Amino acid sequence: PASAASAKHSTPRQLGPADFQGDSHEVARALIGATLLLGGVGGRIVETEAYDREDPASHSFSGPTARNAAMFGPPGRVYVYRSYGIHWCFNMVCREEGHGAGVLIRAIEPLHGLEAMRERRGVHDVRLLCSGPGRVCQALGITHGHTGMPVDAPPFLLEWPAEPVEVVHGPRIGISKAVDVPWRFGLAGSRFVSRPFR
Repeated sequence: PASAASAKHSTPRQLGPADFQGDSHEVARALIGATLLLGGVGGRIVETEAYDREDPASHSFSGPTARNAAMFGPPGRVYVYRSYGIHWCFNMVCREEGHGAGVLIRAIEPLHGLEAMRERRGVHDVRLLCSGPGRVCQALGITHGHTGMPVDAPPFLLEWPAEPVEVVHGPRIGISKAVDVPWRFGLAGSRFVSRPFR
């Protein structure tokens, strides 16, 4: 069952590398409600998943490779990979450099640049613009070219939520290993998550 918690931050503040030095599941929870923009396009993060070096479902589990090298980089950097050979997926690196942990951004509530998102996605329904990791990347224009970039510098803007938010959590989805680990986090009651929380 899902449980609830409140974010610790009460005023908007831009995130920096120090905010990503904690465990990935702690960062994944804290990012719920934060504002993510790329070139002024984006919105509120409503769903995340955490992955760690000791996690069999993580790309970093078997150690550094050419594909996952960014996961072992400095905290607060971008890691983008291709899923199923089709969709880009956007992650933020956590822990200390060399560890290999990250947070996957699964869904965003679109708030800024909706027309740009609709054009990129080819859909009009606001609920379908960013409800899934592939859709997030397509709507915001994120590609592998963003890998290694800091999330606290242009073209990105990442800010803590202005008000405390209620966070729910449950098992991650779309994976075949460590399926019971409750490292999927979401904004309680959001209609923009990729899949409802039970």
